[in-house]
Amino acid sequence: MKTIVLGGAGFVGSHLCDALIAQGNEVICVDNFLTGRRDNVAHLRDHPRFRFVQRDITEPLALEGEAVFHLASPASPVGYRKNSIQTLRVNSIGTMNALEMARQAGARFLLASTSEIYGDPQVHPQPETYWGNVDPTGLRACYDEGKRFGEAATMEWQRVHGVDARIVRIFNTYGPRNDPQDGRVVPNFITQALRGEPITVYGDGLQTRSFAYVSDLVEGLLAAMFTEGTAGEVFNLGNPDECTILEFARLVKKVTESRSEIVFRPLRFADDPARRRPDITRARTRLGWEPRVPLEEGLRHTVAWYREILGAGVGG
Repeated sequence: MKTIVLGGAGFVGSHLCDALIAQGNEVICVDNFLTGRRDNVAHLRDHPRFRFVQRDITEPLALEGEAVFHLASPASPVGYRKNSIQTLRVNSIGTMNALEMARQAGARFLLASTSEIYGDPQVHPQPETYWGNVDPTGLRACYDEGKRFGEAATMEWQRVHGVDARIVRIFNTYGPRNDPQDGRVVPNFITQALRGEPITVYGDGLQTRSFAYVSDLVEGLLAAMFTEGTAGEVFNLGNPDECTILEFARLVKKVTESRSEIVFRPLRFADDPARRRPDITRARTRLGWEPRVPLEEGLRHTVAWYREILGAGVGG
């Protein structure tokens, strides 16, 4: 099968390219390197079933494939605040371009949305039926509202044009290739711990997150795309095991054997969600999917990658 991965040089996108290649598919990887990294797909460069296209998807696309995975967007607060207008454009214009490409090719389509569409949730855990609690003018809105628009566009292309499209809402994901400088909690804590720097916890550390290892997430993306009868559906993909940020900082210290102290700083965003945990009942029942990698095991794999990359210097 010929597949297209938009944002394929990103953290999750590059792992998805690997999985598709391993299954025997052809992969066209599209990225403009706004936040994606060449190093993430360098090992695939000479593979006979891999093709790379450097392109900004806010410009019309004319690629043909049988399945289109749309993962193109900055995904970390540092990335989308630095590139706020680009984030709005890729999740609106870029999503419509991707949907139109899928329509013309008669391809399946998957939008990688985010748990951020739930905002600071007033329902816990968050099911797909929850509409969210988002500040449309806040510092996170370029990403949150961009993804919400992308979801609306995806559903209209499915309803009006009959595109075989589905939406996945990705919760916190970690693993190798997560850019050490992208500002999210996992790379921040690991790099600080490995360098012997203070581990910075924003707020009181009692806010919660649920961390899924990247291989589990990729399996969920494949299941959502290729399970028959999922057009027009929305799936949470994440780990329902919830922990506080302070607990996670202590686990990072344990795995890295670091002597770093844990320090507290004011919240970077006033609308930072206090709790985040997916209800994955729908993914379990419809896709037969749930995460399998325990947090400490996945963290050890991740730390090993960071030790290597930080020791060699961070590539572009």
